Amino acid sequence: MADSEPEAIPEAHVGEKRGFPDDSEDTHSKRPKVDDDHENGGPAQPGAEEGEKAEAGGSDEEGEDGGFAEMMKHGLMEVDVGITKYISDHEGFSGILKERYSDFVVHEINKEGKIVHLDNLSIPPDVEPDGPDVLTEEQKTQLGELQLFKNKEGSVSIEVLEDSKEKRTQVHKAVKTQFPGLETKTEDKDGRKFIVAYHAAGKKALAAPRKHFWPKNRGSFCHFVLYKENKDTMDAINLLSKFIRLKPNLFSYMGTKDKRAITVQEIAVLKVTAERLAHLNKCLMNLKLGNFSYKNHPLKLGELQGNHFTIVIRNITGSDDQVNQAMTSLRETGFINYYGMQRFGTTAVPTFKVGKAILKNDWNEVVDLILLPRPGAEKEFLVRCREEWAKSRDPEAALKKLPNKRCVEGQLLRGLSMYGKKNIVQAFGLIPRNNRLMYIHSYQSVMWNTMVSRRIEAFGLKPVEGDLVLRGTTAHVLSAEEAATHSIHDIVMPLPGFDVIYPSHHVGSGYREMLEVDGLDIDNMRHKIKDYSLAGAYRRVVIRPTDVSWEVIQYDDPRLPLVHTDVEKLENKAAPVFKTEGKYRALRMEFSLPSSTYATMAIREVLKLDTSIKKQTQLNTSWFN
Repeated sequence: MADSEPEAIPEAHVGEKRGFPDDSEDTHSKRPKVDDDHENGGPAQPGAEEGEKAEAGGSDEEGEDGGFAEMMKHGLMEVDVGITKYISDHEGFSGILKERYSDFVVHEINKEGKIVHLDNLSIPPDVEPDGPDVLTEEQKTQLGELQLFKNKEGSVSIEVLEDSKEKRTQVHKAVKTQFPGLETKTEDKDGRKFIVAYHAAGKKALAAPRKHFWPKNRGSFCHFVLYKENKDTMDAINLLSKFIRLKPNLFSYMGTKDKRAITVQEIAVLKVTAERLAHLNKCLMNLKLGNFSYKNHPLKLGELQGNHFTIVIRNITGSDDQVNQAMTSLRETGFINYYGMQRFGTTAVPTFKVGKAILKNDWNEVVDLILLPRPGAEKEFLVRCREEWAKSRDPEAALKKLPNKRCVEGQLLRGLSMYGKKNIVQAFGLIPRNNRLMYIHSYQSVMWNTMVSRRIEAFGLKPVEGDLVLRGTTAHVLSAEEAATHSIHDIVMPLPGFDVIYPSHHVGSGYREMLEVDGLDIDNMRHKIKDYSLAGAYRRVVIRPTDVSWEVIQYDDPRLPLVHTDVEKLENKAAPVFKTEGKYRALRMEFSLPSSTYATMAIREVLKLDTSIKKQTQLNTSWFN
């Protein structure tokens, strides 16, 4: 069996298990906007295993769950979520996506447009002390020993030879600035002035020096580059916060990155020194921190420009000509900007079905979809939890079956236990807001995928009268004359909501028809619960990647790493050497994508192959058997 995981095939965001990075302004903002999940792909659905992996440990390259293939028999295929069309005319070929997590490498592109790399592990020089340095090297040594409780005297006295208030102030300030945790006082001894340094808070002063001291001329936030392997962003942050005894919400980032990949991104944390962070490199596996700097601002979701991908597709069947034709088309034309499969979850109950029930205000259906037994293999404790709920409808009894209460099922059961089964809306509210919004965004995404497939089926890549383009944040309906002056890369389609307009051609009317089939009214997308009102948004129909390059490589060992990582470069390890002939062939491609686009959808256009984890599991199984 291949190295498959019980989760959606993720992107470079690629996918945060705890729900959407806060893109909630899409839900009830006053003005529609270009759709932006703040990252390259939406998150995978929250799962019962969430939060269980926050321990330092090794790789799970060989897979976690023997029942995964069985579970995938009930998984979604692309056609189930409206992904049906291609826009290139080359012949497709087979290949294996993410056969190893190291085949999918993602580097964040920051707001300045620079690709983020981990290439420096050194500690930045600390800020210069304000004013002249008034301490001698001997005094600094004594004060350093005092700070670390190595001084038997319990204090250090510094004589002020040039006695003046200004001079004394300089010494007081120098001690406190350069030796956090020490306090000072002025004493007279035999007519001579001394500054006496001592510990004000005993050993507690060293336990959390962040609380006692932070130089005013040092930026409040330590920014660093986080390199991680086979771990999602939130698990990595939970792990870092655990080791330095901080709350995870003190960390900020521009976008969440996928688990099953090697990813490199920028993180910021409030008032933690680079030294403390760098020390973690000695005790954590599959994580590496570097490129430290101090700045006066945190990071914000959505600030990144996109992500740069290095992806290996193993065991390809296409000829060199087929590969070149496919990659040339990707570079010159692009791909349909579908929402990828990880948007919709991996179990027999897709996230968009829950979203539809929320929008219909059918709360009993919401509970049943989340909690009742479902076909396919799941972790044993989750199966027991579902069986208990189906049998007793007792939230406390079902909750006892879960070792981890932070999963969505656990949060909902806890809510039902607190508020009662007649107050489902309140109980559902115990699930974190981003996770709740994930469900309705998933429903919007299925609608968008389906309508874009219809648009491509009807008109191909030619802009036509009735199509929409953006002028600023406002959508404009093209006339026939205007359509002739635009390209498919200008055309947008709406996600359904109360504050968008729809194409005026016949494809636009399909939105109303689809919503009616689902029991929803396109003219009434405001929910009585504000959080679940859909304002809508606009999303480009076709995306053209930048910085596209590729090569076909040959190798004999199927477990040979085929990408030279940042950490390997730091450790001066040699880059992979490829043979002119080999038992296996792989396509190694690189490209950059803007936020809110899915690399797997670009790969799909190249291979013309279903990227669903169900299909990939079948491929991987046949590959290894």
